[in-house]
Formats: sequence, structure tokens, C-alpha cells
Amino acid sequence: MFYLALFLALLYFKIARVHKKEERPRVSSALIQHLFVGIAIVSLLLYGFAYENLYLFMPLLFVFATVASLMVTAVQLGIFVDGKPLFGLTHIYRYLPALRVLIVVLISIVWVVHSQTV
Repeated sequence: MFYLALFLALLYFKIARVHKKEERPRVSSALIQHLFVGIAIVSLLLYGFAYENLYLFMPLLFVFATVASLMVTAVQLGIFVDGKPLFGLTHIYRYLPALRVLIVVLISIVWVVHSQTV
């Protein structure tokens, strides 16, 4: 569950970065939500450095970051069927709130399960 949360966190980070660069959200609530998820992601990284095997954690961190970047770049370049965009950044932005909730829930579960096993 930790590695799933890590991959989704890195994917969210990349999407939020692209959203900030391209859309320039003027709503402060979006920035506050990004900050809230960012704090959760930092706690996940701290968990990884403290309790996971670093020989597995560090390479997977780089692999997940690369895969997330490639996924977002592929969507930015466009996925077209018969000349019409099939899936674009606007579709990804619609799912961003659900991704926020999923990431925070998974990170919370990781910490709760760890606290119960100690």
C-alpha cells in the first residue's frame, strides 16, 4: 500500500505542477489543497526514509517519478482517435479532487497500520 500511495503521490505532484504552470489557478483554495496534499506527501516520504528498505525505496522513487512524468507528458502531447482528442488535461483536472482524497486516505492508512504494528 505504501508504494501505491507513493506512485499516486508522485503522479499528483506532476499533475499539480503542470496545472500550476499551464492553468495558473487564481483560486487560493486550489493552492491550499495542493499544500495540504503536499504535507501528506512529505509525511509519506519521511515514512519511507524511516521505515522502508532504502535499497528498494530509492530506486522505486526514481522509477515512479519517471513513469508519472512520462504519463503526464503523453497526455500533454495528446492521445488522438480519428483526429479528436480522446483524453486531455481537462479530463485529468476533473479527477484531481478524487486523487487528492485517495492519496490522503492511503497515506493515513499507511501511518495507522504502522502505528498498530509497533
